[in-house]
Amino acid sequence: MKISGSTILITGASGGIGGAIARQLARRGASLVLINRDRAKLEAFAAELRASGGTVMTLVGDLATPGEPARLVQDALDQAGSIDILINCAGTQNFGFFADESAADMARLFNVNTIAPIAMVNAVLPHMLEKGKGKIVNLGSIFGSIGFPCFATYSASKFALRGFSEALRRELAGTGVGVTYVAPRFTRTPFNRSAVTRMADALKMNQDEPDSVAASVIATIERGGRERYLGWPEKLFVRINSILPRLVDPSLIKQVDLMRPFATESTR
Repeated sequence: MKISGSTILITGASGGIGGAIARQLARRGASLVLINRDRAKLEAFAAELRASGGTVMTLVGDLATPGEPARLVQDALDQAGSIDILINCAGTQNFGFFADESAADMARLFNVNTIAPIAMVNAVLPHMLEKGKGKIVNLGSIFGSIGFPCFATYSASKFALRGFSEALRRELAGTGVGVTYVAPRFTRTPFNRSAVTRMADALKMNQDEPDSVAASVIATIERGGRERYLGWPEKLFVRINSILPRLVDPSLIKQVDLMRPFATESTR
C-alpha cells in the first residue's frame, strides 16, 4: 500500500516503536493522526514532526476507557476526513509471576492490548469498507506466539490480538481492506522498564532498536504483507512452538530461575 499521501491513524504514537513509525511515515509524506493519553508528550512530539515538515494532527485519549476508541476514530474522521491506514501500536506490559498480579493491572492490560485495538478496528471498519480500501495494522509480539513465563497475561493479550487479526483478515478477503499483524521481539524502548531490560540482558535476549522495527512495519505495509515475525532465531521458534510446543517447554522452564530475581523486584 502506498504511504505517500495516505492518512494514517496511529495509537501509542509518541512511544518507542509508535514514535519511530510516526517519524518514518512523516518523512515518507504521510498525513498523520496521532493518539496518546499524555497531552504534553503528544504535543511536543507533534511539534517535532511538524518542524521537520510533517503533516500532523493530534488526539488525546485513554484507550482503556470504555467508548474512547470509537470517539477517537470519529474525531480522527472529523479532523482528517478519511483514514487509509490504522496502526494499533499502543500497549502495556505486566512483568512478574502471575500469582502476584493484581486484578486491576490484569484488566488494564487486556483493555489496552486487546479490547482497545479491536474497538478501534470496529469503529474504523465501516468507513474503510464504504471506501472499498484500507489497511489495518496490529502490532503484536513474539510473545503472542510463544507463551513466555513471567509474561502470562501479556502473552495472552497478544495471542488474542494475533487470533483476531488472522480471523478478520480471512473475513475481509475481497473487500479491499487488508489486515497485517507484525510481531516484534524484544525492543529497546522505555516500554520495557528497567527490571525487564536487565532480565533481557541476563538472558542474552536478542534486542532491536525502535527504528529497525518501524522500518520493518512500514515495509510490510508497503508490500501488502499479512503477517511478519521479526528476528532470527525467534521466527524459527514461533514455527517450532506452533507445531511441537513440548520441544520448547524445557528451555523456557529453565529460564524461570534466571528470571525470578527480576520478576520479584516489584513485590519486595
